[in-house]
Amino acid sequence: MRRWITGFALGCAVAVALAGCDRRPGGVASSDWRAGVKEVRFAVRGSEGDPTMATRWSVYQDYLSKAIGLPVKLYESSDYNGPIQALSSGQVDLATLAGGGYANVDAQVGGKVAPILTVRQAEGAMGYYSALLVRKDSPIHSLADMKGRSLGYVDFNSTSGYLYPRAKMRELGIEPDTFFGKTSFAGGHTQAVLALQNGQFDGAIIEVGGGDPVHGFTTGPQYTMARRGLLDVGAFRMVWVVGPIPNAVIVTRTDRPQPLIDIARGAMAALPYDRPDLWRDIGQPDGSAFTAVDRSFYAEVIRLRAADIAQRRSGSARGGKPS
Repeated sequence: MRRWITGFALGCAVAVALAGCDRRPGGVASSDWRAGVKEVRFAVRGSEGDPTMATRWSVYQDYLSKAIGLPVKLYESSDYNGPIQALSSGQVDLATLAGGGYANVDAQVGGKVAPILTVRQAEGAMGYYSALLVRKDSPIHSLADMKGRSLGYVDFNSTSGYLYPRAKMRELGIEPDTFFGKTSFAGGHTQAVLALQNGQFDGAIIEVGGGDPVHGFTTGPQYTMARRGLLDVGAFRMVWVVGPIPNAVIVTRTDRPQPLIDIARGAMAALPYDRPDLWRDIGQPDGSAFTAVDRSFYAEVIRLRAADIAQRRSGSARGGKPS
């Protein structure tokens, strides 16, 4: 109870403090920045069949619109690259990205985009995991057993479904571009599980969370699909898990009016305390909340992405097999 009271007070303090950010030097209120901003544009990625995601974007849209005092328009993309390019080109003001997506944007435009918030779980965790999933009846029981077999990645810009596990394979002495018999992209985490279920891959790399490798997991595409009656989660096994990986991030264009950035950040940070009912409706567990982050929180992901691209280019130059 004490933690909730403290959290609520903190959320209120953040909201009050940031409400005062809309001031000019000398204490004169500055509302004229809104005159040049017709709407706030927020890029998000599609739900991949997770019904809570559509609710989540709707909640963010309505909540931010009321806080900022301007219409908030969602730009939803069916793939990873849509929000990345919209943000990099300045077509949107805010976006939600996985760590790898932010690393891509950082490589393109640097400080023109900055992280502002990520989710912190009740126990303090701020990350999730990448897992190699196989069918229960598969003879594969380890990463080593995947040698020469087919693997499904999620997307080139997926952190847990491509970037992070490839880096960890190389740390184990496995070159992912030559170790597997065949690799391809499924296009999304849900699609990767479906492809695995249908026998298109021997194994698939997906995200999991809501736990850890010791105690097990409760979130991930297979769990979401099982809750909807689309598959039996017991029909699969995780044979390799790596992480934690920094949670997805809300980012902003830094060339936008500072009051807009401050109010958006404050409103989102206060949401779990101001409207805990909405926080639960969008699939966030009790006790979790947004917490402030900056570029340093994603430094490892940025480094791993640069290293992976350099390795791929080097392999292509030597005639190596592409993924």
